[in-house]
This record gives sequence, structure tokens and C-alpha cells, in this order.
Amino acid sequence: MKKEQLLFAFQKTKSPVAYCVLSVGMGTRDEASKYNGLAHLTEHMLFKGTNNRSSVNISSTLEKVGGDLNAFTTKERIVLYSTTLKEDVKKAIELIFEVAFDSVFPADELQKEKTVIYDEIITYQDSPTELLFDTFENELFASTPLGYSILGEKKTLERITPQILKKNLGKFFRPENMTFSVAGNFDEEALKELIERELQRWRPNSFLKLCTEGERGSLGSMAPITSRPFAKQKNSSITDGVLFNKQIDKNLRQAHCIIGCRAYSYYGAEKKVALSLLTNMLGGPASNSRLNLSLREKHALVYHVDASCVSYKDTGLFCIYFGCDKKYLDKCTALIKRELERFIEQPLSERALNAAKKQMIGQLSIAGDNAEARCLTIGKSMLLTGSPTSMEKMRKNIENVSAQMLQTVAKEVLRWKRMNRLVFY
Repeated sequence: MKKEQLLFAFQKTKSPVAYCVLSVGMGTRDEASKYNGLAHLTEHMLFKGTNNRSSVNISSTLEKVGGDLNAFTTKERIVLYSTTLKEDVKKAIELIFEVAFDSVFPADELQKEKTVIYDEIITYQDSPTELLFDTFENELFASTPLGYSILGEKKTLERITPQILKKNLGKFFRPENMTFSVAGNFDEEALKELIERELQRWRPNSFLKLCTEGERGSLGSMAPITSRPFAKQKNSSITDGVLFNKQIDKNLRQAHCIIGCRAYSYYGAEKKVALSLLTNMLGGPASNSRLNLSLREKHALVYHVDASCVSYKDTGLFCIYFGCDKKYLDKCTALIKRELERFIEQPLSERALNAAKKQMIGQLSIAGDNAEARCLTIGKSMLLTGSPTSMEKMRKNIENVSAQMLQTVAKEVLRWKRMNRLVFY
């Protein structure tokens, strides 16, 4: 029997706090349309009982020692993560593997949790900004699994049974479709032995592969996508999809707008990094972003405007969000168009480019100083590429972006004729 490999990465810290992250290659995009919401429901139900633990026991095991076990679902991942004191890390590792490999999905708990998620969906639908993003992705990805709501719908959740949950647990929650990352003040070899011992309690034919940057582990050859709306792009090509410009009356006092398009996949290499830099300059968290200076500071049209980009396995998303008085919607749109065209028409000066790089590197370095955040990032990187990515590598990638590359990416991604618009008003 072939041995199953679990990729593992470790970050040494001097803190008394330990962080553990288990990343699983199962997300919304792996769902059949009739079971939309399955990944998110699975995440919830992992906390509802195993053969040896009740839901109360699961929730209290780490809390009794001041720690925490939590989880979240994305379009491509389910992530379990814990925070404990270093002396309690064994409890955390035991608990994470047990809920990942031995959840039983009791029917009574399933029905209760569906009711909780129904309320979550209603709350979500009462938030115009969150619903706006969901609707935009559904339009942009033409109702493929990438466009599905992470929460699902009541009618699709009602179809999900304990048997369906168990089947998917067996399919996706396999060592070769997972990664495990830890940050803490530990001896690396002793920690590796501890994790491997706990892993083999549930998967006797498994082993742990310690992965460092540049050392690629072999990821499982699963084909988890229920339907493949895009060919997996190892290159930097992008497709437009069906363009749209929609305005939907939600009886709101303000207009909420997203302008955006498809972008590079996670494997877009240097172009993906260049787009991240462009996005940060346009509408990153700093108050000196171009869109904030134009729409808010100069023209006083908005309270908030931002730009973001997301990369998936085979495509990506670039978008700009703002909210404004309805009468200013067209003016805001025109100002955004002008800012995009500036990047297309004129390359950045060396001084402006260096300032943008320094700002982004500073933001990433400060964010990366949080060990939990680094653990989560490393887990995602290993799951997608088979190798963790260090802060030093990220910094080098940003420093290598040229003004010419930025302009090339702007011409490919930011052209106005590629932009879609969705407005709730």
C-alpha cells in the first residue's frame, strides 16, 4: 500500500504561544451545485463530535487551558487552526487530527447546525457589501463552482446528509490533500516526531515530510474540482469571461459598487506579484492610495474605497469597491477609469516605483510578524505549490518587479473594456 505524505512546515519563535494550522484542499469550488454549502457545513460539523469526544468536549478541550480551536472555509480550502501555550501543543495536535479524521456527523447536531447556518445566510443577505461581492463573483465566474456562495442556500443544505458528509471527509481529508504548519518555541525534530505519532494514530500508513522553502513536496494527484470551468493555468494568461454591467435595486440609501475582472491564477508568477503591487497602489490599506486620494480626499465623494486581488488555482479576480451617494455613482466610476488609464498609459518613475515597493514590503513584513498569520500563509502555499514561501522570498519577488512589468500587467488586466460593474442601490 502506498504511503500517504503530509507536508509539514515549522517556524521557530521565542514566544510562549504555539500556533497550529491544518489546511485541507476542499472548498466551495469542489461542490456539486445541488450540494452548494457542503464545504462550509463540513467545517461547522467537524466540531460536533467524534467517536470519542462530544461537541462540548471538543469546544472545551483547549479553552480549559486558555487556548482556542477555530476554522474557516474559502473557495478552495478548509482550515483548522489552534492557539495554545507551548506546553499544551500536544492537546491541540491530538484534537485537530481527531476532528479531521474521526468526525461522526450526528444527525441531530447536523439539523441544529443547518438552522444556525440558515440564520447566518439571512444575516449575510442583510449586509449589502458582503452580498455584493458574492453576487459579483457569481456573475464573473458564470455560475461555475468558483461563483458559488460559500454559505450555500437553504434548499442545497437541506439535501446534505451525514452520509454525504462522511463520504466527502474520506475523499478530501487525506494526508496527501493536507498540509500542517506550526509556529512556536520547539525543537524541530521532537515536534516532528510528536506530529507524526499523532497522525499515525488515525492514518497508520502515513508519514510527515518536513518542507522548507525551495524543497517541494509531492502533493496528492486528486482531481477535486466537481466541474472544471477553467483549464489549470501554469502560465500567466487570463480570460475575460462574459462581460456585464448590472444595477440592482435593493432599496438602499447608498449605492454600493464593484468594478472588476478576471485576473491571474496563483501560478501567474511575476505577473501576479506585479498585479498585487498595482492593486496596493490603487486601493490598498494606506490613506495615500490613488483611489483614496482621488475619490475621498480630493473630491469628497466616498467614505471608503479599496482595491483587491485574489488568486485561485486556475484564474483570479481583481476588483475595486466603493460606496457613495447615488448621484455620484457615475462620477466615481469616471475617476476610477482615469486612475486605471494612468497606469496603462505611463510607466512609473523609478522614484514612485521604489516608494510603492517599500510601502508594500513594510505592510507585508508587519503583517507577517504575526506568527499565526505566517502559519496560515505557509499552509496555503504548501497546499498550492508543495513548498512554503518565506518573507524573504516575498520581498525579493516585489523588489524584482520592474516599471515595464507593471505597465504590461496594467495593459493586460486594467483595460476598461475588460471591466465589469455591479451596483446595489
